[in-house]
Amino acid sequence: MKVLSIVGARPQFVKLAPIAHALDAAGHEHVIVHTGQHYDEKMSDVFFADLGIPAPDVHLGVGSGSHGVQTGSMLTQLDAVLEEHDPDWVLVYGDTNSTIAGALSAVKLHYPLAHLEAGLRSFNRRMPEEHNRVLTDHAADLCLAPTEVALAHLTDEGLGERAVVTGDVMTDVCLATAERVRDRQPDLPEGVVAGEYVLSTIHRAENTDDPDRLSAIITGLAALPYPVVLTAHPRLVAKAKDQGLDLTQGSLHTIEPLDYPAMVGAVQHARAVVTDSGGLQKEAFLLRTPATTVRTETEWTETVDLGWNVLALDLDRLTELVDRPAPEPTDATPYGDGNAAAATVTALEEHLPRR
Repeated sequence: MKVLSIVGARPQFVKLAPIAHALDAAGHEHVIVHTGQHYDEKMSDVFFADLGIPAPDVHLGVGSGSHGVQTGSMLTQLDAVLEEHDPDWVLVYGDTNSTIAGALSAVKLHYPLAHLEAGLRSFNRRMPEEHNRVLTDHAADLCLAPTEVALAHLTDEGLGERAVVTGDVMTDVCLATAERVRDRQPDLPEGVVAGEYVLSTIHRAENTDDPDRLSAIITGLAALPYPVVLTAHPRLVAKAKDQGLDLTQGSLHTIEPLDYPAMVGAVQHARAVVTDSGGLQKEAFLLRTPATTVRTETEWTETVDLGWNVLALDLDRLTELVDRPAPEPTDATPYGDGNAAAATVTALEEHLPRR
């Protein structure tokens, strides 16, 4: 079996790692296509090295741009890549522009398409990611759902017969990485002590592109009564500069993005997490660090249902939410037991279309 993976953004590299290892262990051929959606070294290259992912076979180098420009640039190149490698499966990951571009190219050329992390829904149609994931699910021949909730969404949309619950591959890599770095002290800004800081990431367009909302978020983080280690996504840095916002005010200690092992270690040693990242919400839950999500909804509803995540619907209450009582301990495993990559490879084998 020949699988062609299309990735381009930091969360996709994390998901790719266990898949690449599982495909190799099963003796399958694997072609990795990097679109270049995230092109900064700290957002891209370092992940391949830290997670032991083979170097990409193809690098499109699309770089930054609007949604249309970026997606269009990928499409102009992907058709030739797919025809050259002629895979049995095109595997796309998550909900980025790389996801929808890979899906469109595959279905137009009649290559079997599988969507990893299928069935997630925010039900917020203003999110570009929501359109990417919904359109990709409906185009896919195989929807690889990470949870039973995701499967229920797919079933409600008439896609149940082509869906399989595999567990969440990010659980695989998060738990393995956490074990590896458990006893390693995080490299923190001067004066910040392990166990006493809040770790934060802010990057989504709904938060960064609205000047009033971004100002309220930064003001709220700066006012927290604990040091806030803010790992600054390039989009956040650019938008803050455009809007004249100081990312070093008050409690803020702004640092460059961390590599994945360092990020897992930073979550483990934080007293709390404040984020708009879907991946970090889930990793905080897996590592049992309370999270506050700066959004009006979440795709990972299990983290909220189990009490380890709350939505910051009122930014004026950010301190109150971050300082809330500790969640009830839980041994629930809604995202699987760390073997999702092997289950994914099995699903690809069992549902391989005839060509």
